[in-house]
Amino acid sequence: MAPDSTVNELGLRERKRIATRRAIQLAAVELASERGFDRVTIDEISHVANVSPRTFFNYFPSKESAIIGELPELPDEQTVEEFVSAGPSQPILDGISTLLIAAIDVGEPVDGEDDDAQQAPESVHRLHTLRRALLKDNPELFALRMASMHKFEDALSGVVQRRLAHDDPALAADEEALHQRARLVTYVAFAGMRHAWSCWADRGGVEPLSDRLRSSFEQLSALGTQVR
Repeated sequence: MAPDSTVNELGLRERKRIATRRAIQLAAVELASERGFDRVTIDEISHVANVSPRTFFNYFPSKESAIIGELPELPDEQTVEEFVSAGPSQPILDGISTLLIAAIDVGEPVDGEDDDAQQAPESVHRLHTLRRALLKDNPELFALRMASMHKFEDALSGVVQRRLAHDDPALAADEEALHQRARLVTYVAFAGMRHAWSCWADRGGVEPLSDRLRSSFEQLSALGTQVR
């Protein structure tokens, strides 16, 4: 077991990484909102975020990626395999909810452990408010974000397809039916994720996104029961 000092050091390092990433994103959306994103340079974003351009590129490959923000990625392979092999006794949307909660990285500071803890909800709210406006007013940025979403959607659909094949060998024997069922389940899951993200942003990011995601999927499951 790692010494407590090592664990605390890793926790502090992670919080600093999260704070730096958020500062870069906030600087990017603020400057882009003031001037237009095509009139903002990485040097200017770095200056406002109080980092070097080299540090900027450690977090984002371009100014556009800093503006549109990060999207979830599938968690580690062990978590994915646990989902695939969970079996029919676990409702598939419950399993997807667990996958997504494992995938998200909200970067929430722990109360009392970060000097900026009190400012974090306000900065998150401002970040999402400005980002929404930029995506609405700049179709090219919106298209970039949608392209990133489609990549994650395809990855999730592939994992869902593996789970469905594991749960139902008869369905697995029909490749087209399996593919279409996986797409349908993924679309439903994305509806739950979008609902959670929207509610979380509307409330200023003051609650853990994982809690909001869990709540949205619980509502989705309840709705499915009601419409049977």
